[in-house]
Amino acid sequence: MDIAAPATIATRVTSLLGIRYPIIQGGLARVALADLAAAVSNAGGLGQITIATLETPEKLRAEIRRCRTLTDKPFGVNFPIGRMDIWPLIDTALEEKVPVIALTAGNPAPYIKRCLEVGAKTLVLTAGPELAKKAEAAGADMVATVGYEGGGHLGRGDETTMVMVPRTVAAVKIPVLASGGIATGAQMLAALALGAEGVEMGTRFVASTEARAHDNYKNALAAAQPADTMIIKKTLGMPGRVLQSPYSHRIVAAEGDGTAKEEIIAMIRGDKNALGTEGGDLDNAYVWAGQSVGLIDRVEPAAAIIARMVTEAAAGMARLKGLLA
Repeated sequence: MDIAAPATIATRVTSLLGIRYPIIQGGLARVALADLAAAVSNAGGLGQITIATLETPEKLRAEIRRCRTLTDKPFGVNFPIGRMDIWPLIDTALEEKVPVIALTAGNPAPYIKRCLEVGAKTLVLTAGPELAKKAEAAGADMVATVGYEGGGHLGRGDETTMVMVPRTVAAVKIPVLASGGIATGAQMLAALALGAEGVEMGTRFVASTEARAHDNYKNALAAAQPADTMIIKKTLGMPGRVLQSPYSHRIVAAEGDGTAKEEIIAMIRGDKNALGTEGGDLDNAYVWAGQSVGLIDRVEPAAAIIARMVTEAAAGMARLKGLLA
């Protein structure tokens, strides 16, 4: 029996953000600009614009306004803390009345306070219950907790999403999004069963038509398996999961052979990521990727990704109801 996609999946997250489905697109440095953010939001999720490559108020303002020409739905702007002084960009986003501000890494408290003053909603990316409690105490509206399976920067431990989500849900009263290794509707249903009120996905949306990424990168994600990913930057205290490549193996080798910290930092500069993400040279660069690559078999529009996810979730719920009857 064919299962129809639900018109909405109602959680506190969808109510808080004014969206139909509790599917949040990750910040995705260099990849998530207005085209992707608008496509995700138009399909019922929450898209985000990354400030990476938009590092002046003028560039960010232009991208926000471009996004508004593509969608009349809510969207967010994602801010990594610590890379640069983000205050001018935070102020720009709030001046433009962006409804959702996402904060990753560093101490989000000062930025949350500013967002609270103007009524913007805040999403803080965390790794586990302790950091989630700190975000809640600072006034965050919701947290995403990112397990070891995820792509890009992770927590310093190796706790998986399946374990981390229920522990974080038990630790805070604000809504929790499950993140890390998620790419399907069945996983979204599982996350909801664990107490999460939505999912945040990165790698799945990199392999989308609208993502600002080179086709070589997108196609590599669709062809990869979980074992084709690896962790770099552990010795720097900021581990991140990438696709395996000759260059990413060079980084790990340098970390293991006593190479000076300054030389390793030079190897992971943003231009080395841009060479793969934007330039398509996957042998001489590193690109972020989570273990969810094993669940991705095509590059397709964001709307198709979301439509299939909600249909899969509905089918999974129908199956479970049959099992429990």
